[in-house]
Amino acid sequence: MRGRLPPLPLRPGTGLGVAAAALTLACAEFVRSGLYGAYLPQASTNLLGIPKGEAVAVAATAFSAHFLTDTLTRGPAGALIARYGARRVLLAGSALSLGALALLPGTHHAWGLILIAVLHALGFSALWPGVMNLTADAARPGYQGRALTLVSMGVMPMIGAGVLLLGGLAPGGSVLVPALVLGVQALGLVAALGVPGRGPKPAATRTAPRSRVHVAARALAPLLPAALMQTLTLTLLGPLLFTLFPELGLTYGGMVGVLVVGGAAAFASMPLTGRVADRGRARLALVVGYGLIGLALGTIASTPPVWALYGLAAVAGLGYAFVAPGWAALVAGTLPEAERPAAWGAVMTVENAGTALGPLVGAFAYRHLGTPGPFLVGAVLALLTAGGYTVFRRAFRRDAQPV
Repeated sequence: MRGRLPPLPLRPGTGLGVAAAALTLACAEFVRSGLYGAYLPQASTNLLGIPKGEAVAVAATAFSAHFLTDTLTRGPAGALIARYGARRVLLAGSALSLGALALLPGTHHAWGLILIAVLHALGFSALWPGVMNLTADAARPGYQGRALTLVSMGVMPMIGAGVLLLGGLAPGGSVLVPALVLGVQALGLVAALGVPGRGPKPAATRTAPRSRVHVAARALAPLLPAALMQTLTLTLLGPLLFTLFPELGLTYGGMVGVLVVGGAAAFASMPLTGRVADRGRARLALVVGYGLIGLALGTIASTPPVWALYGLAAVAGLGYAFVAPGWAALVAGTLPEAERPAAWGAVMTVENAGTALGPLVGAFAYRHLGTPGPFLVGAVLALLTAGGYTVFRRAFRRDAQPV
């Protein structure tokens, strides 16, 4: 029937549970991104009663402690999800996060703030692997890449909203911020009540534990380097945007325009690229996606005219539209179902390591190679990643199956 909307990529009856899990994650990301990325760097002086320089250092240390703890505990969090189910672990993680954040208004010492950041990370670390595993289980056959991309992309606007809103409220020392943080985190906890409990155990879980570990390790081996390269490649430009684009001849409005063009190209293309990824071609989608990203970044490194940056942003956005569902479909199709929660936690641990390393690599390239440096290094990394998926294609034998 013409004009009919495409079906949701989720099995009937699973939409509300996935939506509840996604809302839990979105609320947590709103709080985390706004708190550590915008609020504490500005408000820690008043909160701790120390000079600005010391306060900024403490806020940065709290952010690092939070991020490091989150990175190291995602694997164990995935193991807990495999043992107790997503609902219990998401509820416990959200409750621990809320309890840690409730201590924030009464904190007046640096070590107290850092301890709160660590406790918050212990709760937060369960959310991404829990939501991704639940979504993969709820996806319709042949739609896992699209389902995972839909949920993850739906959470992203809340990250930006947290930074903009909490960052905007921070300079005035508003008492509204702690209330807002606790309210949004409490909403996430309530939403976690709607997450379905543990489903029936797959038959694979009845095999010997040692055999299951061996199977999971073989499936994980090719994914871990790929996970590191993916996030390393995609994050090395982020903190440098406001530095690089003026040097390319763009005004602030021009920079926003370039980002809008790239984002629009990505979102408009994902229905098509997601279908490619889910029909047994996840690895091909990644090769094409990283090839396009490498082409776009390499051309930007040659400092082209300003008008060309808009076209190159569209090319990079199209590349990302292949990468996002391609990676989601590859992970979901490669990891054995019985061990997927714990294995997914391990993959996300490596992804976080790449996210932390990317900005450092970008800054190093900018310092030593100037404006073209981060784009050139990004292009090389993207093309190396595409080459890795091509050369080592036999390592990904359990690629997403066609419908």
